[in-house]
Amino acid sequence: MTPEAASVDLFWLPLGAGEASRLVRWSGIAFEAIVARREGRRRCDLYHSALETHLDGVRHVIEMTPVWGDEADVRGVVCEGPVGIRRLERFRLFRYEVRCWAGGMIPDVADAVDSPARLSADRVRAQRVLDLVHSFPTATWGRDEQEAGEMWNSNSLTAWLLASSGHDLGTVQPPPNGRAPGWDAGRGLAARTQPQSSV
Repeated sequence: MTPEAASVDLFWLPLGAGEASRLVRWSGIAFEAIVARREGRRRCDLYHSALETHLDGVRHVIEMTPVWGDEADVRGVVCEGPVGIRRLERFRLFRYEVRCWAGGMIPDVADAVDSPARLSADRVRAQRVLDLVHSFPTATWGRDEQEAGEMWNSNSLTAWLLASSGHDLGTVQPPPNGRAPGWDAGRGLAARTQPQSSV
């Protein structure tokens, strides 16, 4: 897919892809097994999400990652939030960062499934995504402080940005047999707090 003058693309990334220790992947499998059993359904593949915007020849990568996950000096960090327990966020292990990285890269993009998905190709929505990322609500990762019925995580970031910038998420779904925990939390908060664009 060739980037246009302005566009917003969505990437679905298998949870734990590219992580050498496989800790995130196996933790995700255990989490999904527990939730599936509680809900009386079959287990799904878990995905996290990231965005790429193209505007005036500049590509930005937008995603949420652990603070300790990348040693690069320049990676477009715009804000940080706590992981798990807010009072421990002074330690790097318990913080996440939100990146809006000009010319950056998604580390596990080679493992992306059914991606990229072009969600829009106009300047207004691409610029709106870039403007909004700086005001992302940095709630505690893995908690439901927004009272949305599910945890806050990287999918919450993606869904919040897309919904708040006027993208229609009615037909946006993870890959087959996939689930994106946190997606509805971001989408729901956007509906409550952001004036919806008519673009």
